[in-house]
Amino acid sequence: MAEWPFAVLRALSDGKFHSGEAIAQSLGCSRTLIWQAVHTIETEFGLPVFSVRGQGYRLPQPMDWLDVAAIRADLSPGCSEDWTIAVADQVDSTNTQLLSRANSDGLHGLVLAAELQSAGRGRLGRRWQARLGDCLMFSLLWRFDRGLAELAGLSLAVGLALARVLRQLGAPVELKWPNDVLLGGCKMAGILIELSGDALGPAAVVIGIGINLREPQDVDQAVSALSSCGVEVSRNRLLALLLNELHGVLQTFNSQGFAPFADAWMALSAHQDQPVRLSFSHGEPIEGVARGVADNGALLVDTASGRQTFHVGEVSLRSLG
Repeated sequence: MAEWPFAVLRALSDGKFHSGEAIAQSLGCSRTLIWQAVHTIETEFGLPVFSVRGQGYRLPQPMDWLDVAAIRADLSPGCSEDWTIAVADQVDSTNTQLLSRANSDGLHGLVLAAELQSAGRGRLGRRWQARLGDCLMFSLLWRFDRGLAELAGLSLAVGLALARVLRQLGAPVELKWPNDVLLGGCKMAGILIELSGDALGPAAVVIGIGINLREPQDVDQAVSALSSCGVEVSRNRLLALLLNELHGVLQTFNSQGFAPFADAWMALSAHQDQPVRLSFSHGEPIEGVARGVADNGALLVDTASGRQTFHVGEVSLRSLG
């Protein structure tokens, strides 16, 4: 059964040795089932489990499990009432789960965090991969009075909220247009915005966020993690700090759009006044110098033919430096 590997992991959460017999007794199952669960943990979850005859099983380090009560304990009084938080062991995608509620009467301020995603995804259909416990992955459902056409720049505002919190924790992160947080020039966090609603409003938005606490394995791009700059923080506290910051940012965006955040975003831009190349799903790449963002979040680039404006869509940004 799918829940057994998670049950065994929780029994091993303290990082100490536990015998298979003791775990089986505590869970009311056979030792064979424990062995099968350990095999799943190693082969499907990618987590090593030490096995020593006479001592039992042990994880290399304690597990930091997501916990609703621990998250809520660090929420600020001003925003705790607006967030409804749920935690799942494993889902296909937190964004997919919340999108299914976006067109119904799904709660405003609903947050879903998951220990593991089987079909996590990022922008432009890229897969978001993370080993159990190495990443904070969550999505939130927020309802805006604005219409879909007025939500340009939302991914940038969310990125700024992430950067503010991560910098306060000691991570010298920068922002990459339109939805990445970089550390040392490598991707540390990503944002996926998915919309549902009418052009004139209101609109329901699902915001998916993934943050690497430790560097993922077997990925096809340069990545980084909080641990690589010496920042250690529990995922529960990190999620609470992010929700506190996001609460204010989303409220301001709902009333004023991206314009109030433009200067702060540009101050943290990794490519401000730097040569860049823009690649598109169709057509030839364009090179120029990034000159910041407009009040609607569009990227401004000085090219050989003059200043051009690029909107979020099928476009990828790369540094030429």
